[in-house]
Amino acid sequence: MVAYLFAGQGSQYIGMGKDLYETFPEAKAVFDKANQVLGFDLRQMCCSGSQEAIKMTHICQPAVLTMDIAAFEAFKAHAAGAPAEVSFVAGLSLGEYAALVAAGSLEFADAIKLVRKRAELMNEAATRFPGKMAAIIGLEREKLKEICAAINDVDLANLNCPGQIVISGTKEAVDKAKECAVAQGAKKAVDLEVGGAFHSRLMWEAAMEFKNFLEEQIPLDDPKIPLVCNVDAQVKTKSIQIRENLVKQIYSPVFWEDSMRFMLSQGVKNFVEFGPGRVLKGLMRKIDPEAQVVSIEKQEDISGFKPFS
Repeated sequence: MVAYLFAGQGSQYIGMGKDLYETFPEAKAVFDKANQVLGFDLRQMCCSGSQEAIKMTHICQPAVLTMDIAAFEAFKAHAAGAPAEVSFVAGLSLGEYAALVAAGSLEFADAIKLVRKRAELMNEAATRFPGKMAAIIGLEREKLKEICAAINDVDLANLNCPGQIVISGTKEAVDKAKECAVAQGAKKAVDLEVGGAFHSRLMWEAAMEFKNFLEEQIPLDDPKIPLVCNVDAQVKTKSIQIRENLVKQIYSPVFWEDSMRFMLSQGVKNFVEFGPGRVLKGLMRKIDPEAQVVSIEKQEDISGFKPFS
């Protein structure tokens, strides 16, 4: 069994997608469509823009989504022995939108519109309700959950893999939780370079505004491939479920480790990761070192792809 995974925000870098754009017409078409929808040259931003610009949420989110789908479309068209059947799709936070495109639930142009709106609303919420995020390394989930519950105004945000959990909330609450986590045995606590307290209660208003936009302007079909959803690590096969969970995802934790363990429990042994950074492959090494993950990021990844045995 094979599953497709899609990278999220934080994996971006200058130069991503350049060789895909220049090598594969399918990838070029994806970047050109993104440029058309956004009204600016996203490809130029990805290939030769500044590191500071590409970190900005309203640029980063469409950029990573576009890179994910450019890699996916080039892979489908040109990888010898690409899997004939895919059991599940999943994406890390922002990557869930790319997963929905791959599953046939969401048109790419609509995904770009959605992600741009999501980024705008999250930026606005971060301005109204300033906050931060931090990675806690080497502390058990339950212990960190107790710390967050005791402090208030800080939430578990990304449960990525064993020993790597991101917390999110007000600056004061996150700093206090970091101190408590280290005092209770965490190896380290590191602030993340992000623009706000994403996947926390500070994003509630953004989620409600996003809900209205999603309901009024974006068509969503039932996925042709089951989606393993971020907010509960469960399979979703109906568009109404997916709409609800895309809204919840903005202010709720991302259960990535749980999502991967669910797919592994269903018999998935092979994964293909699309997008920049190869982050998901690294996380899987800590979740299940025996799982096979192939990352599709560059031209040579596609030309060198070998069918799973």
